[in-house]
Amino acid sequence: MSSLAGVFARISPYLAHRPGSARATQAHAWLMRRTGGRLGGSALGTEFLVLRTIGRRSGRRRDAPLLYLPYGDSFVIVASNAASERPPAWWFNLQDHPEAEALVRGHTQPVRARAATTGEIAELWSRLVEVYSGYDHYKSIAKRELPVVILERR
Repeated sequence: MSSLAGVFARISPYLAHRPGSARATQAHAWLMRRTGGRLGGSALGTEFLVLRTIGRRSGRRRDAPLLYLPYGDSFVIVASNAASERPPAWWFNLQDHPEAEALVRGHTQPVRARAATTGEIAELWSRLVEVYSGYDHYKSIAKRELPVVILERR
């Protein structure tokens, strides 16, 4: 992981919910969708996917660019929300509508989300931290559990 990722992990909890952050996230997802992931598909020494969920209240499609870890035929993501006290909206959406789509390396994959088991988390956490060391920082400052989510291909 790059040293830039370490810096980002330290400042992101302070930036995550500032004015304009939602627009920056939307722009990142839009750029990845428009370019098939060629632009915005990697940063901080790792790769991103775009998770498309159905809004639990609005019923509208919602896109979120997320760091991911390949896991067999599945993808692993963390509902860290930069260690915010509240999980990210996409996690709430997946709990109501676990069927979703993931744009990975230019290909859209239908997926079904589920929370990782305790055993899977024990197996995956060190690998997730290799992908992005910020997860350990988030875990140390979070006042809640950080759900680990497995996106299984359908």
